[in-house]
Amino acid sequence: MATAPYTIRLDDSLKRALETEAALEDRPPAQLAVQAIRAMIEARQAKRTAIESALAEAEAGRFISQDAMMAWVDSWDTGDELPPPGADILPDA
Repeated sequence: MATAPYTIRLDDSLKRALETEAALEDRPPAQLAVQAIRAMIEARQAKRTAIESALAEAEAGRFISQDAMMAWVDSWDTGDELPPPGADILPDA
């Protein structure tokens, strides 16, 4: 993968923190910065995809009822944990 230089400005405390972390991991600060930027972008893309998927479900009229969701949440950390609920409120057919 090709790389290109990119300049950013960091305040003094963030710069020191980045340099400290890099020294602790025996890696260049730029490598940690790239890793952090990549993780942030991937997280935002995943969130955006999840929101778009949820909006598509909502626009199709498919929802999970509060009762089904609460039953699932209430089962957490029990010996009989339920699987995640599916849509149980559907558009009129």
